[in-house]
Amino acid sequence: MPASRLLTLGKEERISSKRIVDRLFSGGKGRSMVGFPIRLVYVKYSRESDREPDASILISVPKRCFKSAVKRNRVKRQIREAYRHHKDLFHVPAGKCVAMAFIWTDNQLHSSEQVKRSVVGLLKRMNEKL
Repeated sequence: MPASRLLTLGKEERISSKRIVDRLFSGGKGRSMVGFPIRLVYVKYSRESDREPDASILISVPKRCFKSAVKRNRVKRQIREAYRHHKDLFHVPAGKCVAMAFIWTDNQLHSSEQVKRSVVGLLKRMNEKL
């Protein structure tokens, strides 16, 4: 992957397909791990087309955690930024793709540094299991 593309997070890397979301959360194939305050659910599956990215993400901050959309958006921005800077920490096997969902689990805001540590820890642990 060229260095200029490494620190981007394009539309094709975000999960927008209901089929992939269903693959993540149903059927028992999704794996889960927690790195407080974030839970990571991921599933590895066979690549269906050459245009499909190696990894795609979904970020969810439940309304029960933060009633204010401003706070939910801040947390999503922190997670996206941490992932964008550290997505080179895992490697997907050839012919496979990984779909990941980062789910916020705490009722409080955390510093960007703490969110970054959680995301990095989760990505490293996921890489060991791939």
